[in-house]
Amino acid sequence: EIGGIEKMSKSKNNGVDPQDLIDRFGADTVRLYTMFTSPPDQSLEWSDEGVEGAYRFLKRLWTLAAERAEALSTAGSDFSALNAEQKAARRELHQALAKAGFDYERQQFNTVVSAGMIMVNALYKLGNSPGDLTLLREGMGLVLRLLGPIAPHISHRLWVDLGYGSDILQAAWPQPDAEALRQDSIQYVVQVNGKLRARIEVVADAGREQVEEIALADPNVQNFTGGKPPRKVIVVPGKLVNIVSG
Repeated sequence: EIGGIEKMSKSKNNGVDPQDLIDRFGADTVRLYTMFTSPPDQSLEWSDEGVEGAYRFLKRLWTLAAERAEALSTAGSDFSALNAEQKAARRELHQALAKAGFDYERQQFNTVVSAGMIMVNALYKLGNSPGDLTLLREGMGLVLRLLGPIAPHISHRLWVDLGYGSDILQAAWPQPDAEALRQDSIQYVVQVNGKLRARIEVVADAGREQVEEIALADPNVQNFTGGKPPRKVIVVPGKLVNIVSG
């Protein structure tokens, strides 16, 4: 016994009967909890609170589908008119999906479930504009297929009820869209002598000189450099500009 937690073992006869939990929470909850709590190569420490948390997540997914069923059934599929905020939301969905696909290959199912939770959270933030509903329709289809092997019963039922198809097992495995992952601009953190002084937006394909020029022209950066030429500028692509003032 370590820290008040006693591991299950046959000799102590302190195991948990999965059937009791299936009867109480359903098979999908038990499957999801087991795969979320521990990677396949590690032992599992049972937690009633953890099982209840898995149940709440699946209930949240079900509630989202029930509350937005009509909107999901009428949503379009045209992503060309998405605004910047909607593009960012779609990128978040596809980034989570890309990571989950990689983790599935490594059999890291706990992080696959985490990705599903991130995606469901993103879907809850969407409103009722045509663009948001388009994302909702796409995102729900991605989540259901992603969670299909982990929570097959609820995934199949919602897949059919929401009009995606007659059998989720016949659906293609979800793949991240390269266009959704593409960023039009990148945010850089700008430091002056090691202290955060600004954040700038730069087009994604900007070169080092352009990033440096935009950073040095920022009014707040100008204030802390006194408008004088810097002694040194370090650009970390896609992340950081560090200015050492003269």
